[in-house]
Amino acid sequence: MDPLSLLRVVLDTTEDAARALIGRERIRLAVTGLSRAGKTVFLTSLIANLLAAGRGARTLPALSDAAGGRIRRVFVVPADTETVPRFDPDAHLGALAADPPRWPERTEDFSTLSLAIDVERRTSLGGLLPERRVTLDLIDYPGEWLLDLPMLRQGHAAWSAETLARLRRGTRAAAAADFLAFIDSLPPEAPAEDVLAKRGFTLYRDALRACRDTHGLRFLQPGRFLNPGPRGEAPLLWFFPLPDSVRGGLADLCARRYAAYLDDQRANFLDPFFSRFHRQVVLVDVLGALHAGQEAFTDTAEALAAVAAIISGANWLERLLGAAPSRVAFAATKADHVPTRARDSLAALVEHITLGARGRAEASGATVSCHAVAAIRCTEDAVARLEGQAVAAVRGVLLQEGVGATIYPGEVPMKPPEPAFWDAGLFSMPEFRPPRLDRHGASGMPHLGLDALLAWLVADLL
Repeated sequence: MDPLSLLRVVLDTTEDAARALIGRERIRLAVTGLSRAGKTVFLTSLIANLLAAGRGARTLPALSDAAGGRIRRVFVVPADTETVPRFDPDAHLGALAADPPRWPERTEDFSTLSLAIDVERRTSLGGLLPERRVTLDLIDYPGEWLLDLPMLRQGHAAWSAETLARLRRGTRAAAAADFLAFIDSLPPEAPAEDVLAKRGFTLYRDALRACRDTHGLRFLQPGRFLNPGPRGEAPLLWFFPLPDSVRGGLADLCARRYAAYLDDQRANFLDPFFSRFHRQVVLVDVLGALHAGQEAFTDTAEALAAVAAIISGANWLERLLGAAPSRVAFAATKADHVPTRARDSLAALVEHITLGARGRAEASGATVSCHAVAAIRCTEDAVARLEGQAVAAVRGVLLQEGVGATIYPGEVPMKPPEPAFWDAGLFSMPEFRPPRLDRHGASGMPHLGLDALLAWLVADLL
């Protein structure tokens, strides 16, 4: 930890202690996850259901019970002088409540929001004390950017060697054929020309897009190549991995831009948003990885392990100062896409796929738990017929067709599948429409397991 970061942590810890003394605690909850894991929908549902619970609706029963029924009010903290965009739950709820309903657009930038939770305090003698106010700080950001964090511990040469080795294997090799042909044709003393640099960047970016969109892969770096954010594709991004045989001016230019890119991401991403938080939930699209195939499934596990080495790898000083989460939850999303009896298997599978990530979190002193959740429930349990036999299924409205359908998604394994699972090709991943919702969110949102997850994460602080 550098001196400036250490000073920031000490100041934050002092502020937290002072706030606790006057009953005004602050909880920083990091909701992280790879792209398409459902962070925006998760945050929208969390906010809508907490606001409804603050109005007396029993939308989060497990959290309410764990907090002893003492939650009295919940409201959005008014904006102050923040320079970061504000998370807009009303806009996301508006999309979900449209006719026909639609899922929110892909996240393109950072946004933040804080909720104030007023909690009744009782003495051991049964009397009442002034209410506590707990502020819950939340952030949203493009999931692609999360994969930049492991790069912070690598130089350009090491990152290039690791990335190219990965890029020359499996489905990546076909997706990146044009880029690989380009770098393999470069002379050892390739000059530092922007025409070459931008050509290499464009081919590499297109290869990453194909890996993500066609093959469902997630270990794709740098994140801003896939989602540049509101600043667009600046010349800072015109770099790419190079073989060690290329050592001329182009290699020097790529290395300088790589270092400048990491400095920019550290200043604008890691330090402001990931340097300190109290609790963390990591969302994992396990079902999407299963649907995409064996390579995508393995790739997702490797990406999570790499990210966990950064976001959960606190040293003893950071732990002592409270600069690392004390509780970390790994949650498989879209649990409503499988019937009830398959959800225990889904939770067990997320335990296996996050084994490396959980190990790092536990080694840093955090308590870890695994869950299967659906931030918005889109289906009901049903029964389908498969080869004349009744099988557990789900029923919902298909996203594109707009018609109701009963779907047998296939069996969810409790651990990483054997080769025969992939050969059989039994797992299907339909896209369902969101259910009809109240545009104002007065009654919250239907969900699966969100209340139990929040109870485990933050009820002890309420």
